[in-house]
Amino acid sequence: QAQLVESGGGLVQAGDSLRLSCAASGRAFSDYARAWFRQAPGKEREFVAAVSSSGASTYYKDSVKGRFTISRDNAKNTVYLQMNSLKPEDTAVYYCAASSGPAMSLREYKYWGQGTQVTVSS
Repeated sequence: QAQLVESGGGLVQAGDSLRLSCAASGRAFSDYARAWFRQAPGKEREFVAAVSSSGASTYYKDSVKGRFTISRDNAKNTVYLQMNSLKPEDTAVYYCAASSGPAMSLREYKYWGQGTQVTVSS
């Protein structure tokens, strides 16, 4: 029943910005840590950013620090990923995930959206 649905992906040029959204159905995952992962063609899925259930703590992959910002609106049960200064190497399918455990317990992200494509051209 519970679903995570990503939106906001698209084709942009290097240096542009995108804001991804991930909405959860009903009140599902409302007290869960939330995260964004991404997977580029031929690459393994990798962690990008996470936010604790309260929104008080955030974590980032080193290569996106200072460029990406994760946030959540618990009233809307939605998590966002603001991506600025996009680079071609950011091109990937971006997946939203949820975990009932600590935000940095990456193996506990068991709930996933279908992904949204982000393509950054040079």
